[in-house]
Amino acid sequence: MSMKTTIIAVLIALLSAAAIADYQLPDRQMTPGATRTTNVAYVCKPGTAAKDRYVTQKVRSTVFAAYGVPANYQGICAGTEGCEVDHLISLELGGSNALSNLWPQPYAGEWNAHQKDKLEHKLHKLVCSGQLPLEDAQREISINWIDAYKKYVGPR
Repeated sequence: MSMKTTIIAVLIALLSAAAIADYQLPDRQMTPGATRTTNVAYVCKPGTAAKDRYVTQKVRSTVFAAYGVPANYQGICAGTEGCEVDHLISLELGGSNALSNLWPQPYAGEWNAHQKDKLEHKLHKLVCSGQLPLEDAQREISINWIDAYKKYVGPR
């Protein structure tokens, strides 16, 4: 590989990493977060989140388009795992399937969909054990899920 090819490859990798970093948090204007419930008993009932999960392909396409992503596995979603259309306030914390609660979250990058899943499970456990009010969990994950991760899960 020539020096020029190597430099171009490094620049592409850096630009891709920067683009992914821009999407580690959703755009607050498009995705401020939305809840469907603040009922702790409902949220903590086993199977509730799975029952409430329903995001159509049309909604997924709308979310990708709103964020300027042509389709999964393209743009910021390029990579082996692509993106998930993620709920900012997760369903297991009473989040909604509304567009204002959805954004394309890459599986790549330091703060990715896998990391956010860990936070969602931790917050759900804290809420259902009575250690954290549901409204606090919803607010913190919607304001900045990375800060909430550092607070409740710990450093990466």
